[in-house]
Amino acid sequence: MKIILASASPRRRELLSKIVKEFDVIPSVKEEHADDRLPPEKLVQQLARQKAEDVFAGHGDDTVIGADTVVYFDGKVLGKPADEEDAKRTLRALSGKTHSVYTGWCVLHGKEREQGYSRSDVTFCRLSEEFIEEYVRSGSPMDKAGSYGIQDDGRLVEKYEGSYTNIIGLPVEELRAVLRKIGVSI
Repeated sequence: MKIILASASPRRRELLSKIVKEFDVIPSVKEEHADDRLPPEKLVQQLARQKAEDVFAGHGDDTVIGADTVVYFDGKVLGKPADEEDAKRTLRALSGKTHSVYTGWCVLHGKEREQGYSRSDVTFCRLSEEFIEEYVRSGSPMDKAGSYGIQDDGRLVEKYEGSYTNIIGLPVEELRAVLRKIGVSI
């Protein structure tokens, strides 16, 4: 029996490697469908479950882990930016303010199904226009929910509350406990 990460995210791969010695990466290819009217904690769980179920359908003898992350700010879900201008708008909006990061996870193992979410609150530093331009030009925000990675630059985040790894995209503390609970050898 193998452990499979149903995600193409290099950050999730790196985080999972901190708690699991060996695993395969098989990203879900199914188009995600979620009701964007759902509260963020339900939305990320629904998306994580869809990813895990898509991969599990072809690997039912294995343990499959799906995850999805969104930034929630001012009553709106912020996913990955559409383009550089979208990234800049998002960073300007988050500058000097607090937002929440939700990561939903789903683990499928035989007949076991465990799912949940983690929430962390992040307060941004006041970002100068020069910093925003430079950061977006680096390309780093383009594949990240909320147009940033907490691990990218110390000038982004003033403080955070909750799981640091959740903000990156996979709450390893919770995932470790879930895998042990259902008897997966890590």
